Amino acid sequence: MAVNERLTMEEQEVRKYLRQIQEENSQTALRKLYALYFDRFFRIAYYYLHTEEWAQEVVLDVFLKIWEHRASLHQIANPEDYFFITIKNAALNYLEKEQHRKELTIEKDTVVKTDKSPEEILIGEELFAHYVKALDRLPERCREVFIRIREEKQSYAQVAKELNTSVNTVDVQLQKAVKRLREMLSRFINK
Repeated sequence: MAVNERLTMEEQEVRKYLRQIQEENSQTALRKLYALYFDRFFRIAYYYLHTEEWAQEVVLDVFLKIWEHRASLHQIANPEDYFFITIKNAALNYLEKEQHRKELTIEKDTVVKTDKSPEEILIGEELFAHYVKALDRLPERCREVFIRIREEKQSYAQVAKELNTSVNTVDVQLQKAVKRLREMLSRFINK
């Protein structure tokens, strides 16, 4: 129940920021929205782009577009889904632009091929969207440990040192994160 209450409070906070951005042209509200969503947006963009610099650029572009189109923010029914789709599309567009730029500099015969069907790609994207949402629902310390070890490939000792805690605590937090993610994602994963 606490998770649902927290999400509801977060949704209310996001809607408040969107309203302030739209009605008051509040750059402060935009900065608060940025602080709230940057990590989530970055993870989504990085999933598609696999390059930190590109992912950061996409996230900044999306926030710039939020500001530029602030007059229509009231039309967003579900901000979480809207922003996920916006970041995903921005990342894919960026990737397409980069691919096109590369193709102009190499022979026209070279084409990047994928061995996944459109259905497999869509299923992977949907699962990733659920993963991002589940990751955001983890307690802050669990999420931080999980991201550092599983996504950033840091060692247990490095994480323990940076978080000023023991390796054992890092291990416990990681196991807790993995268990909770499994529980939240179990209905989406074949066993």
